[in-house]
Amino acid sequence: MGNPWLTIIGIGEDGLAGLSDASRKAVAQAETVFGGERHLALADVTDRGRRWPVPFDADCVLACRGRSTVVLASGDPFWYGVGTSLAERLTKSEWIAHPAPSTFSLAAARLGWRLEAVTCLGLHAAPFERLVPHLTRESHIICLLRDGKTAGELAKWLTARGWGESRLWTLAALGGPRESVMQQRANHYTAEPGAGLVTIALEASGSDGISRNSGLSDTLFVHDGQITKRPMRALALSALAPRPGEKLWDIGAGSGSISVEWALCGGTAIAVEARADRIENIRSNVAAFGLMHRIRVLEGAAPHILSSLETPQAVFIGGGLVAAIFDAVWSRIDPGTRMVAHAVTLETEALLSDLHQRHGGELMRIEIAHAGHLGRYRSWEATRPVVQWSAVK
Repeated sequence: MGNPWLTIIGIGEDGLAGLSDASRKAVAQAETVFGGERHLALADVTDRGRRWPVPFDADCVLACRGRSTVVLASGDPFWYGVGTSLAERLTKSEWIAHPAPSTFSLAAARLGWRLEAVTCLGLHAAPFERLVPHLTRESHIICLLRDGKTAGELAKWLTARGWGESRLWTLAALGGPRESVMQQRANHYTAEPGAGLVTIALEASGSDGISRNSGLSDTLFVHDGQITKRPMRALALSALAPRPGEKLWDIGAGSGSISVEWALCGGTAIAVEARADRIENIRSNVAAFGLMHRIRVLEGAAPHILSSLETPQAVFIGGGLVAAIFDAVWSRIDPGTRMVAHAVTLETEALLSDLHQRHGGELMRIEIAHAGHLGRYRSWEATRPVVQWSAVK
């Protein structure tokens, strides 16, 4: 470790008494101690204490580089805390960390929940929609919130979306003399607006939530008819093979449904769309699924807008493919990148046939028919056939 100038310390509601000897020594010897007002009070730091800005900005800490400095954070600084924001901008020899039990650990311990089966979220500055992918019947979720007022707003949000029967536990000041745990139903929740930082533990009760399989219902998306329909979306995503942490280019995104389902699998996406009205639909869908942190929406036309984008691991082109777009994409992507393109016109179909001959992969013509009424009887109503080309560069 050498001689690090920065010590990142997790502190609990029990203050100095709950810190290790190494942590107490670092606080006592530090020239400057950063933290929130609550952290500084718990550590009994006055003249050397500096409150960090809200939202947190690492620059104020980095200005003390080379001088003995301590940053105080709640519980585990590397779980929805400031630890990573600092470590990313420092060499390993510059810092050392002494974490405390996280709020998530303390909450699970109070409720007897199996922590490895609990979804843990930081909603200090994130929209409640971040919960959408995780809300399933009997799911257990622990959320960090700004204050009691926000907890009341969360209860109303859950109730409005059919999760009003969910049990909520409001936990505050865990591990300290002022600790409190209160259980209520979301639809009968009584907020404490004056309460400071609180944690909400949620046992979901309501609908089934959204499926995590490919091919969500078209009715879940706002669109103007320009949407990769559910069966085709399932086939496209099967070929795209999403993996957590990978990036997708969704070119001609339409409603953004491909980007949404890719991001629900744990990846990130860049949704490119030329039409402003469809851009609004994409943003609406991204927000509704709580995926603003995973999907970047860009208004512009390919291929010109592609030149500055980060290299993806997969590319989807749902329509409008021309040779110039293909050449621009193929020249930018790395070997091993997966590419899937759809065609509904004869011209694009001919292009895909040529690309299949030149680059290999799989070329598939998909025809789907749905049962519909024909007088007193039923008959098959065929949709336009779609040609799908998928390949790995």
